[in-house]
Amino acid sequence: MDKSHIYTDGVITGHGTVNGRPVYAFSQDFTVYGGSLSETFAGKICKIMDQAKAVGAPVIGLNDSGGARIQEGVGSLVGYADIFKRNVDSSGVIPQLSVIMGPCAGGAVYSPALTDFTFMVEDTAQMFLTGPEVVKTVTQEIVTKEELGGAKVHTTKSGVAHNKFENDLVAIANARKILEYFPQSNRDEPFQKEWTAEDEANQPSTKLLANIIPEGDMPYDMKMVIENITDRGEFFETMPDFAKNIITGFAHFGGQVAGIVANQPSVLAGCLDINSSQKGARFVRFCDAFNIPIVTLEDVPGFLPGTDQEYGGIIKHGAQLLYAYSECTTPRVTFILRKGYGGAYDVMSSKQIGGDINYAWPTAEIAVMGAKGACEIIFRGSDNLEEETAKYEDRFSNPLSAAERGYIDDIINPEDTRKRIISDLRLLSTKQVDLPDRKHGNIPI
Repeated sequence: MDKSHIYTDGVITGHGTVNGRPVYAFSQDFTVYGGSLSETFAGKICKIMDQAKAVGAPVIGLNDSGGARIQEGVGSLVGYADIFKRNVDSSGVIPQLSVIMGPCAGGAVYSPALTDFTFMVEDTAQMFLTGPEVVKTVTQEIVTKEELGGAKVHTTKSGVAHNKFENDLVAIANARKILEYFPQSNRDEPFQKEWTAEDEANQPSTKLLANIIPEGDMPYDMKMVIENITDRGEFFETMPDFAKNIITGFAHFGGQVAGIVANQPSVLAGCLDINSSQKGARFVRFCDAFNIPIVTLEDVPGFLPGTDQEYGGIIKHGAQLLYAYSECTTPRVTFILRKGYGGAYDVMSSKQIGGDINYAWPTAEIAVMGAKGACEIIFRGSDNLEEETAKYEDRFSNPLSAAERGYIDDIINPEDTRKRIISDLRLLSTKQVDLPDRKHGNIPI
């Protein structure tokens, strides 16, 4: 990496290459002024952020900062604001990645929060606005740095961080890995890997897919489906420990990059809730910003019921995922594997909100709700409830009903899923959409 100049003032900045492609980076040095931010420190970061945006290259920040340099007063606060503004101006223009390698406090946490993905190192990395001493003074809570803002907290409870790794080297290796799925900027096409006929011949068989989904409402692991359809079974999952009832991440299909959004029936039956809706919405918007196609694997019985969800604003947060998919113009291929019930069916990239090509497996059920529950309402008091339920299931839950209306493009055998994804992504690679003339929409946040 080329350093911008020798005098560090607590931060090293420069540019280099990852997998042969240019990237810009900065690394905060906790051994110099505790990694605290000064006006000069901020100016160095702003300089490379401006260059990265101008040339169209990702920015990686290695963060280990004690916050603002107190003795600089307002100068350090201005420096933070300058960085924050550039984070926002670069959002959706170039990929931005943060790796938290040590304690980050105060204003030092907001720049990572504004970037696209945040990785943390276990045991050594923490993020919090106010440290344990301030918390104790204000709220009388006694808490350690790790309990307040460690990697486990932010990857399982708060959702602030996307992944945690056991040490610095593994974190950096994964930062390099995730860049393989990104274009250099929104002006470039998604990065493609070479994939030959020989590679495809050595691809694990997809015939096992038909045996993954059990009968009835029994849970199964959606990751088994993903492993059977992606190149070499490889999948870079984001936020694997947060809102586990939805799966997000990146993969290749015949060398073509795609984001994957999938319900996880083994957790909360795959229901959408507040956290999963936010997680999915953020991921969809990232993919859309950089024209990364989205493959949606749907098995959703609805939204999670309960007062906690309603009081927490599930209506508003569920609408975030609906909004993200509705405004998304990147190529989208959707598969309904089993359940597509109620409003959650609409939200999960349905044809009506812009899904380009929508498929159903023969096991798919598309309806307002499950046949048994629906018939208990519709035919309440009937002496032939079981018979009416069977009729309802045949007529309304069967994917043929949706296909007849054009809501499903085809009902396919599970083993054809990968083949359809590869061919459809190629077909949709030249997709263009005319958008309305507006400054921006108003997503419900």
